[in-house]
Amino acid sequence: MTDGNMIIEGAVAPAFSAPRDGGATVSLADYAGKSVVLYFYPRDDTPGCTTEAQEFTALAEDFAAVNTVLIGISKDSVKKHDKFRNKHDLSVILVSDEESDIAENYGVWKEKSMYGKTFMGIERTTFLIAPDGTVAQIWHKVKPKGHATAVLEAIKTLT
Repeated sequence: MTDGNMIIEGAVAPAFSAPRDGGATVSLADYAGKSVVLYFYPRDDTPGCTTEAQEFTALAEDFAAVNTVLIGISKDSVKKHDKFRNKHDLSVILVSDEESDIAENYGVWKEKSMYGKTFMGIERTTFLIAPDGTVAQIWHKVKPKGHATAVLEAIKTLT
């Protein structure tokens, strides 16, 4: 159940398998039976993306306590993810979607504009995937500050 190329709440989350920080491969199926916070962000080491990753990292134990895995996805390479993780001591899983296949499957690869230029990029979006693999909640056009707390509160209402 998608709306065009948009995922809707209640739909089965699109499966993926991709490289992650540290060089291993991660797939959504690895976390069957757990909740997954899948957050798409534009680029490593930019102010908003750093804030978002740091806030999710700061709450990582709280998410783990409610059986939830945190996965950030951008087009950055594994090497860039490793630098980003190490520089900011991040504990979230960082997935590399260099071909933007995952972003396209989740409907977050969008036309954006900045300073009068139009380009394709990731729209900052978070998907809360329930333990049964369905999308429980979606946050579009996320503002990074305070977002991790809002997602944690939403998970607590599911359990």
